[in-house]
Amino acid sequence: MRFPFISLAATLASAFLLCQCSTHSLVSIVKPGFSSSASFNTPAPAPSLLSAARSKPRDKHGMPVYTFGERNRVVRTTAYTCSEDDHIQYGSKSALGTSLKYNNRVRSAASDWSFYPMGTVFKIKGQPYLYVVDDYGSALTGTGTIDIYQPSRALMNVWGRRNVEISVVQWGSLERSATILSQRTGFSHCRQMYANIQRLRGLSTTTASR
Repeated sequence: MRFPFISLAATLASAFLLCQCSTHSLVSIVKPGFSSSASFNTPAPAPSLLSAARSKPRDKHGMPVYTFGERNRVVRTTAYTCSEDDHIQYGSKSALGTSLKYNNRVRSAASDWSFYPMGTVFKIKGQPYLYVVDDYGSALTGTGTIDIYQPSRALMNVWGRRNVEISVVQWGSLERSATILSQRTGFSHCRQMYANIQRLRGLSTTTASR
């Protein structure tokens, strides 16, 4: 996720945070009956969406880049968990400082906030949950990829990497995203997202730069 921060304190806290991530997520958040080896039902995107995507500009992964007016889209997704090396210092906290969500109604996701601003709510075809963007990641910067939070490495690996159809239920706030990022421009990915949002504010048709 966001950026590695190597320090003695982070190293000493690693074991504690690993336990915190696993215990908090699997016991408190995942409801009884949810298997750590569960499969995720994500049907193929509609042929009409795939056809329409062929004419769109592409990000570095070859995925279509959409304007904010387009709510139904084909998106590359990956998965992350809070015990990964580049997220371990944050434990189960998102970029907003809130607890990462994983329950039968709402789940957390990370993105480049100039593509999917913080607070964006979306659904993945075939899944009953709402996903909310409350996190970001350095590897996501400049792409339309969405990182889906999973509470364990087992579930992260089950999700893997897949292209899915999503529908945006509600757009988040570019303004609030910019306010937060403006305070974190010491980090290159935050600086890049902030600069892109500033560019978007001056455009009549809003689409994130590739």
